[in-house]
Amino acid sequence: MRDAHVVVIPGDGIGPEVVSSGVEVLYRTSELYGPGLRLTERMLGGGSIDRFGEPCTDEVFQDALDADTVLLGAVGGPKWDDAQAKFTPEEGVLRLRSGLGLYANVRPVRVYDALVGQSPLRSEIVRGTDLVIVRELTGGLYFGEPKEMRMVGGEPAAVDTLLYRRSEVERIVRHAFGWASGRRRKVLSVDKFNVLISGRFWRDIATEVAGEYPGIEFSTMLADSFAAALIQRPTDWDVVVTENTFGDFLSDEAGVFTGSLGMLPSASLGDGSHALYEPVHGSAPDIVGERIANPIATILSVAMMFRHSFGKPEAASAIELAVEQALNDGFRTRDITEPDAYIVDTESMTEAIIARIEGPKAR
Repeated sequence: MRDAHVVVIPGDGIGPEVVSSGVEVLYRTSELYGPGLRLTERMLGGGSIDRFGEPCTDEVFQDALDADTVLLGAVGGPKWDDAQAKFTPEEGVLRLRSGLGLYANVRPVRVYDALVGQSPLRSEIVRGTDLVIVRELTGGLYFGEPKEMRMVGGEPAAVDTLLYRRSEVERIVRHAFGWASGRRRKVLSVDKFNVLISGRFWRDIATEVAGEYPGIEFSTMLADSFAAALIQRPTDWDVVVTENTFGDFLSDEAGVFTGSLGMLPSASLGDGSHALYEPVHGSAPDIVGERIANPIATILSVAMMFRHSFGKPEAASAIELAVEQALNDGFRTRDITEPDAYIVDTESMTEAIIARIEGPKAR
């Protein structure tokens, strides 16, 4: 197998700290399972604005287009929160997602037994939570046109357009069924069927697509009802598919269950070979340089990379098991600390996980 070309984008804030951990795990796991690696480091986000005047240069975009996959740290921060600015750091990420055809954002949410006490939900409710939220990523309110300020009835008004084409709904729902086929074989589609024409459109198409998968249980729910049910019964759900805006809100809600956003990986995928892997958390500028950032979300994003971009499910499982064992052995970064835990810095948590990654012969 040829070497895998990975574009590494440390990003802003704590991004470089956690991406460094991810790269260490990437190299170690590659040594054990393959493939060989070729890494190219590039700049994107706020740092790119400072240096090049834009959040994603054409060179970085082309590198991402030519690579097999991208590992991305967090971008943004208060430094670039200027409403009058020409660009925002996040526009760099949006360019990559759109230009690479990455229409599906996949967020696994798993509550580890060792951390069940960190969840804001009662342990008897949240224990065993293991779901995946599949969010449509390149359509809906965030991308629809027109998107503008205008005058309506003589006063200023703002317009955003919620637009979905049939093909966009079909492909994201099929993507969700693909995930469910390798899990517990249940798909829930979330919409606002009762008040939005786009919601009725979404539900009709999702129901039609579900007919192609008779071996997978399918159901639908209104977004507001699901927001409540997700808290009441988090273990009931397997794969949840929804449009861009609802997916943004609901995946952040589910992310709280783990006790820290530092535990949550994600992947942005499409129909082609391109993919982008990144932790869910933000750039956390308040802790930059303190060596306390939790690297687990980035490390688990690397596990997703091995599973879905490199076709190495055993390698992915080895990383995931190493994370679980490190937690079971009491290692904690400050965001997930608890009484009697062994509080470690970013590098030490990374080392603890790497030490527990077993090769294929040992497994």
